[in-house]
Amino acid sequence: MNAQRQDTIMPVDVTTVGPGNGHPVVQPPVLGGPENTDYYLLNDLLTDEQQALRQKVRDFMDHEVTPIINPYWERAEFPHELVPKLAQLGIAGFQIPGYGSPGMSNVTAGVVIMELARGDLSMSTFMGVHSALAMMSIALLGSEEQKERFLPQMARLEKVGAFGLTEPAHGTDVVKLESTAHRDGDSYVLNGHKRWIGNATFADYTIIWARGDDGHVGGYVVEKGTPGFEAEVITGKTALRCVQNAQISLTDVRVPAQNRLANVNTFRDTEKVLLASRFCVAWEAIGAAIAGYETALAYAKQRRQFGVPLAAFQLVQYRLARMLADITDMVCMQYRLSQLMDEGKYSMPRVALAKMHYTQRASAILSDARDMLGGNGILLDYHVARHLCDIEAIDTYEGTDTVQALIVGRDITGYSAFVPMAPDGHH
Repeated sequence: MNAQRQDTIMPVDVTTVGPGNGHPVVQPPVLGGPENTDYYLLNDLLTDEQQALRQKVRDFMDHEVTPIINPYWERAEFPHELVPKLAQLGIAGFQIPGYGSPGMSNVTAGVVIMELARGDLSMSTFMGVHSALAMMSIALLGSEEQKERFLPQMARLEKVGAFGLTEPAHGTDVVKLESTAHRDGDSYVLNGHKRWIGNATFADYTIIWARGDDGHVGGYVVEKGTPGFEAEVITGKTALRCVQNAQISLTDVRVPAQNRLANVNTFRDTEKVLLASRFCVAWEAIGAAIAGYETALAYAKQRRQFGVPLAAFQLVQYRLARMLADITDMVCMQYRLSQLMDEGKYSMPRVALAKMHYTQRASAILSDARDMLGGNGILLDYHVARHLCDIEAIDTYEGTDTVQALIVGRDITGYSAFVPMAPDGHH
């Protein structure tokens, strides 16, 4: 977002041979720069430390992730080789204070997440699941002993976390989850199924949410290798292909009582974690939108048709201006929400409004960017197609835009419209 700075990775040279026969007229990859993105100079509102961290994450994504991520995405494999390098950034845990985590402000965490997502949504999702869901569950709802036992290794990314809430039959209505936790001596015995659980095929700690003997929901830290815990990767995805989402089967999984999160009493306690995670996902959508805009802008300046660059055409300039307006709108809105979060003036409806708005606009921006790149837009080499596919998952997880709208609608009208009524008046 620094309007004065030129990106460290400059767009490649245009290669032409005669009329262009035999060679691509614009060589992939086209990597956009930030110099025209921060139109209202919001980066100037960040401290020197925040700007340096942001640049550090951007450089990491540009130099370590972007050059290798496409083959992993195409093969639907997770790039484990990047985890030790991610650990060196010192960002795991985001806003969590202490226990080896950086204790970022929400503003700082936001720009970090945005830069992760600008580079790749699978990697930002991996970090989001690990930090904003798994680690945050322990930080917000665990005992002091549990925090000391689990968080330091997770902050160093020596141990990876997953978050098991969604079930095959319960997504939006996950409040009705059916997985059970039965107390048996000094253990809990878990049974049930979970679905769409990111990182679960290789996670060291998976937070499983299950209903106890008293009917209330609790969180249980299931450690890797526990008998009866089976995670099968979900194949055939067209979005977030690097993320290893799993269907989990829990068959008499015995978890020590000391692994039940101490400060979880009802399902409502999970909302504390979901609010923090939804806030992170909103920043992810902005990062993806910036990636689409920056690449479309760089491409339009390089690609020539009818003897002039695409950027010289009126309709192209109009579309670029609309993209920039949407991004500026989103960043301003999210920066203010981050300030409110730091001041403790947050609520689920405020976060829901952001997530709803940003994912819709990011999808539109990425769709426009793909169209502006023409046929090259569907090639992974140009980095827009991957983001366009991945934003579909971002639009769905942590609640669809419809769910977010109903959360906001309930807040502004006083009426809950979540559960439809049959003609006879019954649910």
